[in-house]
Amino acid sequence: MQTIFNIRILIVIIFTILMACSSPKNQETYISGPTMGTTYNVKFVSVDGVEQQKLKREIDQSLLNINQLMSTYIKDSELSRFNQWRSVEPFPMSAQTLDVLIEAKRLGVMSAGLLDVTIGPLVNLWGFGPQNRPEKVPTEKLIDTTRQKVGLDKLKIGTTWASKSHPDLYIDLSTIAKGYAVDKLAELLQTFSINNYLVEIGGEMRLAGQKASGKPWKIAIEKPETEQRSIQKIISVGDNAVATSGDYRNYYEQNGVRYSHLINPTTGYPIKHNLVSVTVIHASSMTADGLATALNVMGKEKALELAEKDGIAVLLITKEKDGFTEYTSSKFEQHVIVH
Repeated sequence: MQTIFNIRILIVIIFTILMACSSPKNQETYISGPTMGTTYNVKFVSVDGVEQQKLKREIDQSLLNINQLMSTYIKDSELSRFNQWRSVEPFPMSAQTLDVLIEAKRLGVMSAGLLDVTIGPLVNLWGFGPQNRPEKVPTEKLIDTTRQKVGLDKLKIGTTWASKSHPDLYIDLSTIAKGYAVDKLAELLQTFSINNYLVEIGGEMRLAGQKASGKPWKIAIEKPETEQRSIQKIISVGDNAVATSGDYRNYYEQNGVRYSHLINPTTGYPIKHNLVSVTVIHASSMTADGLATALNVMGKEKALELAEKDGIAVLLITKEKDGFTEYTSSKFEQHVIVH
């Protein structure tokens, strides 16, 4: 019998309700809606001349466009059509999707292959993709066979196209696409001269400026518990993005064994270590999103080593017998304010 736990948001946003404001410039506007199987939330200090409904329409359209390009759940999306493409010939690709693929490959090299957007066949095999969950755990032979379809070296990227050296190569951008969408919404707000904002999609977020009160935006990092929601730490990050990756809710159990949604592409199996939550601070939400996943797959020791080597601001939380233990990189200590 399987017990399935689904995760939606790994970071809890603290929204302070403004009691009284004397002018629109001192107010905060809040816009939200569904996207990418979760929700988006945008909060910003109001600016004269900005029509809220017009801005919401542009936000919704921007997200619809990104989904139509990069979703694996939409059968005729650009990415789905590439995944269905059984030729090794170049496939025409939009500049937006190519931007995400280029960053995904860069982070893949940086993480020694542990962030691998070609891992889709393994994700599907273990039941964490758009396909149904397997009735039994895949055999070692099936896992090894599926691994032959995986690898960033099988993905080639040109100026206007992408191609695959294996016809069954399957791209899954779920580890990075939400972050990309957050960045795009932040850029959209800036075109409206909105410079004080908080944008969040499914727990990935980007912040700039400050609240209407003049105080910094505060976010709460969730304690990695399955039974209840509580706060581990409250932080301010300045003009940066925040992304958290964890496996403490998105997993299933079968015959008493726990299977995480995070798959190690080098082994083909779900991760098995006590690192349960990784929070990355970076200027780009897309980069933070990808790094959070890569560091989580690595485990504590390798994650801290890479963070120190490449100057990544990161908070790691491990699950010990007597509770949770935090580990932070030097960059995190230097640039993050803990409240």
